[in-house]
Amino acid sequence: MIHKVLIANRGEIAVRIIRSCREMGIKTVAIYSTADRHAMHVRMADQSVCVGPPESAESYLNVPSILSAIEITDADSVHPGYGFLAENPAFAEICENYGVKFIGPSSEAIRRMGDKVEARRAVQKVKVPVVPGSDAAVTEEDEGLKISKEIGFPVIIKAAAGGGGRGMKIVHSPASFINAFLTAQSEALSAFGVPDVYIEKYFEQSRHVEVQIMGDRFGNVVHLGDRDCSVQRRHQKLIEEAPAPFIPARTRNRLWKAAVDAAAAVNYNNVGTIEFLYVPDGEFYFLEMNTRIQVEHPVTEAVTGVDIVREQFRIADGKKLRFEQKDIHLRGHAIECRINAEDPESFVPSPGTIRSCLFPGGFGVRVDTAIYPGYTVPPTYDSLLGKLIVHGEDRNEAIMRMRRALDELQIEGVKTTTDFHRKMMSNTDFTEGRLWTNFMAKART
Repeated sequence: MIHKVLIANRGEIAVRIIRSCREMGIKTVAIYSTADRHAMHVRMADQSVCVGPPESAESYLNVPSILSAIEITDADSVHPGYGFLAENPAFAEICENYGVKFIGPSSEAIRRMGDKVEARRAVQKVKVPVVPGSDAAVTEEDEGLKISKEIGFPVIIKAAAGGGGRGMKIVHSPASFINAFLTAQSEALSAFGVPDVYIEKYFEQSRHVEVQIMGDRFGNVVHLGDRDCSVQRRHQKLIEEAPAPFIPARTRNRLWKAAVDAAAAVNYNNVGTIEFLYVPDGEFYFLEMNTRIQVEHPVTEAVTGVDIVREQFRIADGKKLRFEQKDIHLRGHAIECRINAEDPESFVPSPGTIRSCLFPGGFGVRVDTAIYPGYTVPPTYDSLLGKLIVHGEDRNEAIMRMRRALDELQIEGVKTTTDFHRKMMSNTDFTEGRLWTNFMAKART
């Protein structure tokens, strides 16, 4: 049984995890950098340990310090949240070797699905369609140019060992390929420690659709429906919704089956997300698997009624899934807006002190955040302040509820993306479902 968990993260996801733990009777340990000594997750946890200075590499990514925190607090498990060490197979393996439960999949699954090339090979074996592209990591620019010409431009170069838009370059012609390839390699090396990249066909019009899955150690895998995350800026998601709108039922069923097949193919255990590219002709292609909980998990919770964090703990504790697929029922529509400390026009980060904040409420409204009046938003970390989630009987009701909730939301002291989201909820292309991944680029031209 899990009795005490160390949360190897910060911000709203740490607060989110603590809340589920309290309901389950699990004690919590917060780690924090010196910049986060007054953070909400530190205040809420049963214990807290400082693991280093503000820089992530010396605190939230400092494995020896985190292991020391585990030892001195007698934590028997670690929840990595998202980001930082969440998809680091070496950290998961260290936890396994120390006899500490890692609240996530096995290190083997993280390693296999974290390598984008290996992940493509794994899902192809169970006939899940993949985006046309290179079969292995590409190390030489001449080889990459040859492959790109065979695929046909435009292409996208991606870091094999990571995601989040880092090490990712779109190339529209052979003339600009070499420079983009070398830049992508450099960014991949800086962000992930390895310069390996691979190449895929780039679709000018496509949607980012993903399927939430859960698997246990007994070979059971279910899906919790799908989400659309197409509204992005520089490959960073801004708005997510569930279910993905305007997808034919037959295609949706195929998406769900492909996701379950992909997870089963690697004996996946715990929570994960299979990401797909959905193109205008109705076809879809496997992109990657996120072997962790995602920022946008609340929209899935809203339409399924499943506490995904709670299920992570149950699975890590060796229990069977509580559900069969027939037990999962999707109801209504949910939308999530990421509220960032950024200028709503330029998206430049806006750190500073929160003078006041007022959060919306009412039927079908949820706010996941870690800010409070007097809290100082540090410049060191991701600018996410929180997430505003609404649920309605259908998409139109959800949009109307989000408009109302955004009008109630007030944060003073830093600039936020609230005004951007207000405009989006009245944008005709958004409300009518014209949701391509290049939506933001076209909306701002």
